[in-house]
Amino acid sequence: MRLTSWTDYTLRVLMYCAACEGREQPVTITEIAEAHGISRSHLTKIVVNLSNQGWLSTTRGRGGGLRLQVPAEHIGLGDVVRQTETDFDMVECFDDGSNQCRLNPACHLKGVLQEALESYLRVLDGVTLADLVRAPAGSARGGEGRLVGVPIQWR
Repeated sequence: MRLTSWTDYTLRVLMYCAACEGREQPVTITEIAEAHGISRSHLTKIVVNLSNQGWLSTTRGRGGGLRLQVPAEHIGLGDVVRQTETDFDMVECFDDGSNQCRLNPACHLKGVLQEALESYLRVLDGVTLADLVRAPAGSARGGEGRLVGVPIQWR
């Protein structure tokens, strides 16, 4: 299973905002674009989507930017992936409308792959955005660190 660039960039935006939570100035799209080498216009579309989903609040103008609207502890990775990925059909037979596979009546591959997909999503459901930006094991809590090329305060 491979995530689309849209989902990858969505996760980067959310992680960046979570890692910078608590700082005085909000995060900007330009800041994230420069840190990750991603097109600003592409990130703008992602930020609009995240705002529409209720995960980010945005403020325009001077001093504006992005902040998490929902606490990082309440944003599940599985929820984000389900909202941003458009196609979980791993093989043709997952879509009954377009399935042309002649093995379908006797094949067990679909069941195995469906179980694998459910396991994959179950693992993601057990992880929150806060889990992704916590200090690595063995590091001092509350110390400074770096994530996505930006100094952050570990929680």
